[in-house]
Amino acid sequence: MNESNELIELDVDLLNEYAQSLGYPIVKKMFSLYEQQVVIYLKDIEESLHTGNVQLWQARCHKMKGAAGSVGLKALYTRLKNMEKTNENKNGRAQQLADLNMHNKQAMAEFTHWLASL
Repeated sequence: MNESNELIELDVDLLNEYAQSLGYPIVKKMFSLYEQQVVIYLKDIEESLHTGNVQLWQARCHKMKGAAGSVGLKALYTRLKNMEKTNENKNGRAQQLADLNMHNKQAMAEFTHWLASL
């Protein structure tokens, strides 16, 4: 794992607790569901950017934040928490979305690596 990069930091304590109490197949299924849903979340956030509706941006960032937190993507959760409360203009939010897309890919790779280590 790349623990020196706080952008892809996992909540390993939470994930280990999930693995112990729920079992590997359930944790894997939870992550698989996240992988499917995150495509929709990112598309929805992008749509809110293009419409210029800041309240919609906030609501959609909030929704993805909850999903990221529930699967232990701790740093991604924090990023979305900040995005949800941003005062950035449209260009600033566009950059945040680009960074979010990259960060999400990194976080998912880190989660996959963690799963493989079980």
